[in-house]
Amino acid sequence: MGKINDLDMSNWKELTDVWTDSLWIIPQRDNSGAHDGHYHGNFVPQIPHQLLTRYTKAGDFVLDPFAGSGTTLIEAQRMGRNSIGIELQPSVAAESIGRIHSEQKEGIIADTFVDDSRTFDTKRILETYNINSVQFIIYHPPYWDIIKFSEDENDLSNSTSLDEFINNFRQVVRNTSAILEKGRYCAVVIGDKYANSQLVPLGFYCMQATQQEGLTLKATIVKNFEETKGKANQKALWRQRALQNGLYLFKHEYIFVFRK
Repeated sequence: MGKINDLDMSNWKELTDVWTDSLWIIPQRDNSGAHDGHYHGNFVPQIPHQLLTRYTKAGDFVLDPFAGSGTTLIEAQRMGRNSIGIELQPSVAAESIGRIHSEQKEGIIADTFVDDSRTFDTKRILETYNINSVQFIIYHPPYWDIIKFSEDENDLSNSTSLDEFINNFRQVVRNTSAILEKGRYCAVVIGDKYANSQLVPLGFYCMQATQQEGLTLKATIVKNFEETKGKANQKALWRQRALQNGLYLFKHEYIFVFRK
């Protein structure tokens, strides 16, 4: 397989801005330019930046099947990568594509299809851009029903059970990884949740579902976070709940890296 990134390994000691540890401490979200933290459930741009640095090179195609506010696409075009998003909600796609194109680079593709990633005909991507495959995929699904993103029954956040959620997520992986170039990488960004005073390890369930689609697990990264919109200004209340119920407050999410 050819080189999958633009890193100059002859000067590897100078690559101090490329993270290689499995614990990512990110004190503050990058909100520069078109990046905007207003959308519930979006992730910090530093995550796609690091992943694209390690697993892609300039001109590669990056796919985000849960495009949302467009974080992946914004970061990809900044780095000279082409990017394609799939977003279920037309209003979200329309709002995000405006911000994405506000930083559009000449000769760099950054587009979004409004569709269901479970059933979307991914051959449309290959035919539209005259390519044979994509070189990286970032999966950042809803954390089941923690946040209800829409009333659409096809929205994974409206899955009526854990089994349904995992099955829906697995369908997305199966459908989209079909166009991932052999030997290239993808990543799943996911957190856990509490329900009925017990831990629901969504991260590990999604990791297993991705493995079951024939992808090889290469890394497990733990990323910290200090505060979310849902818990803003409620630290004392959540601490009380943790003490009362014998729980611990989440300050982490998982990033699972896979190779096809």
